[in-house]
This record gives sequence, structure tokens and C-alpha cells, in this order.
Amino acid sequence: MSPRKFFLSLISVTNFNNSSTKLKELFMAISKDKKKTLVADLTELLSSSQTTVYARYQGLTVAELQELRKAAREAGVKIKVTKNRLVRVAMNEIAVYKDTDTTNLVGQLLYAVSDTDEVAPAKVLANFAKDHAALEIAGGFSDAGKTLDKAEVETLASMPTKEEAIAQVVAQLLSPVTDTISGLTGGISGIVSGLESHAA
Repeated sequence: MSPRKFFLSLISVTNFNNSSTKLKELFMAISKDKKKTLVADLTELLSSSQTTVYARYQGLTVAELQELRKAAREAGVKIKVTKNRLVRVAMNEIAVYKDTDTTNLVGQLLYAVSDTDEVAPAKVLANFAKDHAALEIAGGFSDAGKTLDKAEVETLASMPTKEEAIAQVVAQLLSPVTDTISGLTGGISGIVSGLESHAA
């Protein structure tokens, strides 16, 4: 190879390496910005969450995950599938979660959160798990930063949601009124029947 060709080939390799390095730096910058955005979103989500419940989902199909998201959405619950490391970083940004034990955040996990109902995340996952064995509740966190184990989450799932509790209270409050109306109706009917008999 002539000195000129060797020199040109050296320049070409150098330019390629420089371009490759710049591309790597660009991708790293994009990845870093994306992670910052994800952590910011998770921090906001967890900060407003009444309860966070996490579950193992390995074995669920894409269609089943979509089905779960739909059921969760109807109950006012958000489902997040993200890296556990990012969840830890986000939790460390929130005062109540700084000392929360996160050692159980391992493996493929999805997170269910609600900013309006303490029971809904646990109930949504528990109901879905009844027909989908691949979904396994693993634990959770209260809005005060308390770690919840599987048994505590399952107990929480057995409780009525806020909407269900309100409906029960309303039903109990209306029950005496309904009984009174029924009693009055029965009494009036009796009086009318008595008057008709007397008139006959």
C-alpha cells in the first residue's frame, strides 16, 4: 500500500471511530434524559399514591397485561411496568419512603397505584390474580412509607373500596327510611281496608 492510501485509510478509520464515539455519547445522553423523565414521573406518581402494590407478572401475555390495565383504569388504578432500580431512585426522592425497606423489589414486577383509594390497587390485582395464576402479589407500601407484606395486601384486598364503603353507608342510612315508608304504607292500607269493611 502506498503512503498516500495508507494515510487516507487512517483518516477514514479515525473519522469512523470519532463518529462512533459521538453516537455513543448521544445515545447515552438520550438514555440519561429518558431515565430522568421516568424517575420524575414515578416520583410524582408515588408521591400522590394512597397505596402502592407490586406483583410478579412473569408469564402474563401482552393481551393479559392490556386486560389488567383496562380493569385497573376502570377502578381508578394505574399500572406501571418499570425497572425496580428506577422505583428505588424515585422513592428516595420522597421523604416518607426514604427509610422504606425495598429489598423485596427484585425480579419482574409491575406496580399498581391509586391517588384516590387505599384499597383499589390491592383489590384490582387480587381479583385479576383469581383467573390469572401468573400474576402473584408480592407486597406493597402505604402512603406513610410502611412496608406491606403479601398477607397484609391480601387483607387489604378483602376490604371494600371507598366507593363500595360509601354505597354501604348510604344503604344503611336509607334502610330505616325504607322500613318506615313500608310500615306507613302497610298502616294506611290497613286503615283503608278497615274503612271499606265498615262501609260495607
